[in-house]
Amino acid sequence: MTSVVISGTGLFRPEHTVTNEELVTSFNTYIDQENAKHADAIAAGERPALAHSSVEFIEKASGIKQRYVMDKSGVLDPKRMFPRLTPRGDDELSLMAEIAVHASRQALAQAGKEGKDVDAVICAASNMQRAYPAMAVEVQQALGAGGYGFDMNVACSSATFGIEQAVNAVRSGSARCVLVVNPEITSGHQEWRDRDCHFIFGDACTAVVVERADTATSGDQWEVLGTKLATQFSNNIRNNFGYLNRCEDTDPNARDKTFQQEGRKVFKEVIPLAAAHIENHLKDLGIQPTQVRRFWLHQANLSMNQLVIKRLIGGEATSDIAPLILDEFANTSSAGSVIAFHAHHADLTRGDIGVICSFGAGYSVGSVVMRKR
Repeated sequence: MTSVVISGTGLFRPEHTVTNEELVTSFNTYIDQENAKHADAIAAGERPALAHSSVEFIEKASGIKQRYVMDKSGVLDPKRMFPRLTPRGDDELSLMAEIAVHASRQALAQAGKEGKDVDAVICAASNMQRAYPAMAVEVQQALGAGGYGFDMNVACSSATFGIEQAVNAVRSGSARCVLVVNPEITSGHQEWRDRDCHFIFGDACTAVVVERADTATSGDQWEVLGTKLATQFSNNIRNNFGYLNRCEDTDPNARDKTFQQEGRKVFKEVIPLAAAHIENHLKDLGIQPTQVRRFWLHQANLSMNQLVIKRLIGGEATSDIAPLILDEFANTSSAGSVIAFHAHHADLTRGDIGVICSFGAGYSVGSVVMRKR
């Protein structure tokens, strides 16, 4: 079987940050406006008063302290509360492709590759800016890559699912070098006016170079020992925005057209699902969880990650075992686990085993088991 390696990673982070303090100030102003607008109905008991948020609530619920966003002014405007982005012409590079190209060039430089060395581009993300043409094909053109490109979406697991497609393409011989990009402008689907989730998401983009080991020249190579994917349908994380909305004559601004979740159910159901998935994947490869040097987990919730690690190794999820980037980036959907790998693997040595694992809507779980070369 052809040996496959991850030979480079890249990261784009927006220039704007929103702290919890800024977010809470904006959110509470919005809540005060809404409660004042509906004061009579609230007094009559016809509707409940909306509750304020707080920095303490956010950090206890998630571990998040700030997030990067493509636009700050729109998000923090109590009369708007979603990003304000400038439309681009059809002859201009789209925003999602732009951030993907930025991360890709960093990943290619680390791998010692150029755009012409890439045979395939996979754009794997939780939301696409448009239906067609595919974002991946636009990125392919911008980088001067050859071969083919396609988009795919498995929500928060898109990156690991994309990496498996890349690994399979290299092993089958249909490509020698594949670029997987994960442009996540999650601020666009975030419901900034809902107390239960207004703090969850942030924007970022990651890129990963997957190639044949015998063509790799990077000084930082990770041999892919195995990939494993699983899905199990659940409505507990859902977004009903789509191209058929206008055909249904539904309100494009209705609550179900943005991110929504049953958080407690997700927490209860995904933890055992993710832990069992990783454990079974390692077992298939003849590896014990305690032999894994580092886990780069999906960055959605601090407590969730801690409990997944506890189930796997029976011990504490220290920053050395399962590094956290959630506090700085918030939940960046599929990009989160790759950001964790990108930022926290340089200290590992030859022979060390690591696992990238993502989990989220679907439910979906994807894992990539690697060994430092």
